[in-house]
Amino acid sequence: MSLVFRHLFTALCVQAGMIGGIYAQNVPIDFEETGNGATWIWTVFENDSNPALEIVENPDMSGINHSSTVAKFTALTTGNPWSGCESLHGGGIGQFIMDSSTSSINIMVWKPVISDVGIKLVRSDNWSLGEIKIPNTKVNEWELLTFDFSAHIGNDYDQIVIFPDFDLNGRTADNVIYFDNILGLDSIPGTDNASTFELSSIDFKMYPNPTNSFVNIVSKVSIDALSIRNLLGEIVLSEQPIGASLSVDMSQMDSGVYFVEVVSGNKTVRKTITKE
Repeated sequence: MSLVFRHLFTALCVQAGMIGGIYAQNVPIDFEETGNGATWIWTVFENDSNPALEIVENPDMSGINHSSTVAKFTALTTGNPWSGCESLHGGGIGQFIMDSSTSSINIMVWKPVISDVGIKLVRSDNWSLGEIKIPNTKVNEWELLTFDFSAHIGNDYDQIVIFPDFDLNGRTADNVIYFDNILGLDSIPGTDNASTFELSSIDFKMYPNPTNSFVNIVSKVSIDALSIRNLLGEIVLSEQPIGASLSVDMSQMDSGVYFVEVVSGNKTVRKTITKE
């Protein structure tokens, strides 16, 4: 997989190797042979015969996810709406504490139907605030979903649970769902992941988003440096502008999701942008 977080957030039967003021070493969850998630023990539940979570070749390289391998979950018609998969307590993802700078979890999903995707974080004593659910808006193509876990700040977790097809209306067929690249918004391979990434410290506007050519960036403060990273954390473009605005040419970049980092003084802010 080539995406966001060559280690995972947020990505879904994946585990969230993407969270916390204290980062586990095994994130992001990308299901690659040399990454995280592919060799973990995933337990499937409430899915009738509970077919195992599979690690397979990416079925669709035409969209935003160019990863080599992804997770495949088959939601059976005879399974419960809340069927899903979970990591082992303390295994795979490890232990982490959610804080204000890492309270978003991303996941990439490919689904044949519109239904909720759910993510739940669980403590070692099995306590949880419950799952957060977001519906996908696209079918038969990869989509990046972002989950707001700000209500979980301060909690200590060691397990992630994924509900790929949480449909209370009932399934009319077995639904095959793929998910990938689970991570925290600020947990990107190749970066520092330090506390200097304070999303609330500075802000900038970025438009249009999505874009197929240029992206305009306007900040309230002077921009000292700017870089764009792919989902593997690799820098694909860097600038050292002077002033509070600039225009960046992304026309030669592959389609997909990227991270734009803006530096001002000792502060760094990171946001996502989609190149069409």
